[in-house]
Parts: sequence; structure tokens; C-alpha cells
Amino acid sequence: MRKDSEYINCLTSLKSRVQRAQLKAAIAVNQELLQFYWELGGEMIEKQKETKWGSGFLKRLSHDLMAEFPEMKGFSEGNLRFMKRWVLFYTPAIVDSVTACDRNAEVSKIQDGRSARQQIIQIPWGHNRVIITKCSEVREALYYVNQVIKHGWSRSVLTHQIEGQLWTREGNAVSNFTSTLPMLDSDLAQQTLKDPYIFDFLSLAANHNERDLENQLTEHITKFLLELGAGFSYLGRQVPLKVGGREFFIDLLFYHTQLHCYVVIELKTGDFEPEYAGKLNVYIKAVDEQLRTERDNSTIGLLLCKNRDKLVAEYSLSDIHKPMGISEYRLTQSLPDDLKANLPDVEVIEAEFK
Repeated sequence: MRKDSEYINCLTSLKSRVQRAQLKAAIAVNQELLQFYWELGGEMIEKQKETKWGSGFLKRLSHDLMAEFPEMKGFSEGNLRFMKRWVLFYTPAIVDSVTACDRNAEVSKIQDGRSARQQIIQIPWGHNRVIITKCSEVREALYYVNQVIKHGWSRSVLTHQIEGQLWTREGNAVSNFTSTLPMLDSDLAQQTLKDPYIFDFLSLAANHNERDLENQLTEHITKFLLELGAGFSYLGRQVPLKVGGREFFIDLLFYHTQLHCYVVIELKTGDFEPEYAGKLNVYIKAVDEQLRTERDNSTIGLLLCKNRDKLVAEYSLSDIHKPMGISEYRLTQSLPDDLKANLPDVEVIEAEFK
């Protein structure tokens, strides 16, 4: 029996090592392939610029490469165009007619592009295609590249985060972290919170209340955790805490594995009011006293409101000594004005149904 146990432990260890080796090999192969794609994209740009080859060049090149390497799937005409687009996105081409001053600026951009290459070849080609298709500038694109590297997002998660404009929302919550947490914890906590949170996966009536919102969020806990971000672990809802002779109930309780602390989330379906911060402060204090251990960092509170006046929120947090953030939430993304103008009126839609 002991020998069987030793063998199983040995086999488990070997399997883990093989899997790590396979992962390292896959990453290395991906980087070599993307390095080749980058070089090929740059060469196609230069050849078309030097020789004035027309649009037929890519079609012919695709045909010849696929005929020579039928086992490789990356030489379609569409993929070759993406290679060019990929390189041009991160490395603006130098135009012969620009002035010396402008050329220096373009050279600087190209050097920045080469630096970016060290990051973008670390993620799969499909992820890169999504990023350059959906992002409008290099800073935004590199933000998502680094998020993929850091969190290991799938392509569908990456697409969801870009379409939800994560990079404009992360770290935007009103908070008092700089005065209530150590500097490193403060920076990480601030980046952990967003403003606004987008709950477009919910189906709530216009007059929904806090309990409706809470019910829907916990019913869709997987999507809720995705919107909260990496590190959040769900512990429960309506968690009871006894303070003195009274019993209070926390809307939602989480533990954050990177911050190493409890996170108390309170939901408000209306405008933010200063007294909400005082009540959340009591909850944070109670969790610190009753749940927190010596291994845990200070508990953090997050107040989610339908609307909040930023200055009122800042005033409300100025004398609060427990770490707390205040953010808005949205149920759906707003439609652009030009799209709204092209949508039919409700009366027209009703008439069609009739």
C-alpha cells in the first residue's frame, strides 16, 4: 500500500512537470511564430513601398506560401493583411517626405513599437487580432496585452473587457485608500476598484430595489465576479453581524486573494447619500473585529450606487478612517447619439407588431 502511495505521488509530480514543460514549449512556439509574423509584416510593408506592388501582391504571396507550406494555416490573404496592420498599428511607417524634425518623432515611435513587440508576442495571435481590431490607440492596446499576460484571459473574456471599456473604468472609484492604507496596498486597492461597474447581464425592472439587485447579482455570480475583476472570492450574501444588541446584515461579502482582505459590498439603487458611508464604516469595523485574523489585511468597503456626486462622495470619505470606495453601476451601456437617431420610435415598433 505504501509503495502504491509513493508511486502515485511520484506520478503526480511527473505529470505536473510534463504539463509545465508543455506550457513552456507552447509559449516559446507562440513567441517564435509571432516574431516571424512581425518580421513578415514589416517586410511586406517595405516591399510594397519599394516596388510599388499593387493589391495583387498579397493574394499571390498567400497562394505561393500556402502551396509551399500546406500544413501551416497562417498564410491566408486575410491573415497576411492582419500582419501588416499589426505592425503598422504599433510602428507608424516613416514617410520619405517628412521633415527631419518629424522624422525624429517617427523614429521614436518606431522604437516604442519595437519595445511593444516584446510584450505583444507573449500573447496568442488570435488575442492580438482582437486587440488591434477593437482598440483605437497603442496605450489602450498595450493595457489589454498586459492584462492578458497577467490574468491569462481567454479570447472571449478579452473581447468582453474591451467592449466594456475596462481601461477607462479601472481605478476610477472615489476612495480614501491613500489615507487609510499603506502605499503599496493603497495603489493595488485603487486599481482593483472600477467606476462605473457595468451590469449589462442583468434584467431588472426600472423600479428595482436593493434586494432585486442583490438577487440578480448572486444568480449571475460568475458574470458578477468577471466584472469585479481578478482576485475576488464570493463568501456570501446577507451575512449577519451582531454589534451590541443589534444584528446587521451585509449585502455581499467577498475575500480578495491579492489584497489578502475581506471586501464588504453594499448596494444602493438610488443616489449616494453621506449617511451610507457611515453605515458601511460600521460594517467594516465589525468584520475587522469578528472575522479578520492576524493574517488578513484591513477590510475594505465598496459602496455601489446608481448615481453619486463625486464631490459629495469625497467629502463623505474625508473623515472616515476605514478604507472605502464609492462607485456607480450601470445596467446597460448608453447608445451613441447617432445610433439613437436612427432607431424607430416605440410607436412605430408597436405598429409593426400590430
